[in-house]
Amino acid sequence: MEEYGDKILCIKSYAKRLKLSWLCANAAEMLLEAGSNSPSYDDFICDLLTHEVQGREERQRQKRLKEARLPMSHDLDQYDHSMSNGLTKTQLNQLRELHWIEEGFNLMLSGPSGVGKTYIAAGLCSDAINKGYKACFRTMDEILATLKMKDITPSAKREYKCLCDSDVIIIDDLMNIIVDHNEGNQLFSFINSTFESTSFIITTNRSPAEWAKSLNDEVLATALLDRLLYKCELIQLSGASYRMKNRKRIFAADKE
Repeated sequence: MEEYGDKILCIKSYAKRLKLSWLCANAAEMLLEAGSNSPSYDDFICDLLTHEVQGREERQRQKRLKEARLPMSHDLDQYDHSMSNGLTKTQLNQLRELHWIEEGFNLMLSGPSGVGKTYIAAGLCSDAINKGYKACFRTMDEILATLKMKDITPSAKREYKCLCDSDVIIIDDLMNIIVDHNEGNQLFSFINSTFESTSFIITTNRSPAEWAKSLNDEVLATALLDRLLYKCELIQLSGASYRMKNRKRIFAADKE
């Protein structure tokens, strides 16, 4: 029994040195199960490596999910298809196949508040992460803050690198605020340096024609649109606000 314990410690030690974290944590259970089931050597090794790879992939997925910073509501499996907003169930399922990422396309979700723009964008971001892509979900304010501070603070520098390394970047509420000249140039420089290697999902309640007002620069707005819309699916959403339609209340409605 003491010899068996020594072997477990030896396996865990080597597993730790080789960074086989699943084996390090589950060596004893793995050997006990093998002792009971008597698998062949190749089945045992295959099973061990399968668990190790699955564990590593799940840790990487969780890391990507943490870096993405998704809003709480983002599970498209729970999407309410009874909401009529101009995007059909077939179209949404087609977007969820993520072929547009492989082909380097962007998506622009446009429409009034409450029609599902952010939910759909966050859901597609989650789908991309689950498929192995690196994705980031950020508001326009967060993007501008990072661009402003990336050469000043280490945290902003790390965040900027995270954005640049992403396969998919979601910019929520693009052009919903007035942007000064310097911020507009920084945003353009960022998108200009990434648009050929990154797919963007843009949500906005302003039409592209109104972007010049937010940037206060028609030339800059045109150049920005030129890059984002070069390979882009424009999805115009409409309808009543889902939040207002399903508004939560503290008090129950009085019965007549």
